[in-house]
Amino acid sequence: MNTLKNSVMSLTILLMLITLFSCSTNGTDEIQKRVPIGKCTPPPQGEGWLKLFSPENQAKWENVTSSNKKSGFEFLSDNIFHIFGSKSGGYIAYMGEETTDFELHIEFKLTPKANSGVFFRSDLKDPVQKGLEIQVLENYGEPPTKQGCGALYDVATPMFNMCLPPGEWNSYDITCKGSHLVVIMNGWKVIDVDLSLMTMPIGKFDTPLALLPQKGYFQLQDHGGEVWYRNAYYKNLEGK
Repeated sequence: MNTLKNSVMSLTILLMLITLFSCSTNGTDEIQKRVPIGKCTPPPQGEGWLKLFSPENQAKWENVTSSNKKSGFEFLSDNIFHIFGSKSGGYIAYMGEETTDFELHIEFKLTPKANSGVFFRSDLKDPVQKGLEIQVLENYGEPPTKQGCGALYDVATPMFNMCLPPGEWNSYDITCKGSHLVVIMNGWKVIDVDLSLMTMPIGKFDTPLALLPQKGYFQLQDHGGEVWYRNAYYKNLEGK
């Protein structure tokens, strides 16, 4: 009789533990689904904005990694910049002027797993080591990482992964003034860092970010996969 009671009690405890674990797991799953969903923000209004994809500025974009300066990309209209996604990759730079302090609004649309990047203050010959990149990557629904969409690539992980599904337009609003860098993705602030504190090599960088030049070019990366950009608005904040 005692053996039977012990077996029933053990079975009851086991069922209670299974139920408790199941409830706990379901609760965790529900919490994990509670992530923000942003939306592409509209282009800025007012004075002082330069439209980088306007007809008069289209000729200032060059593939700086190819002998054919117009290879790997095209303008589909006066506002849409299309990167084909070649296997060889490369960097397409805006040669109109070098940038120091600025605000930038830019929107992008990705094919599945497409990879690109918005580079700034970058060296034309070595943007990887001598430039800053906000990662552009189709990783919808994945946890945020320092190499995921919205990251200061290989350095700072975005607070949330705000990447929308393939085929939907995303927006970046990037402000870089002195050593202060802020990135807003689809309406949510995801990066807010002080580059002057980065006095040691971090991630891929051999040089501390605090020591990198605060002047360089805008570049868009062709790193595999088809990508579209539009509504690129730039405001020079130098001396302001």
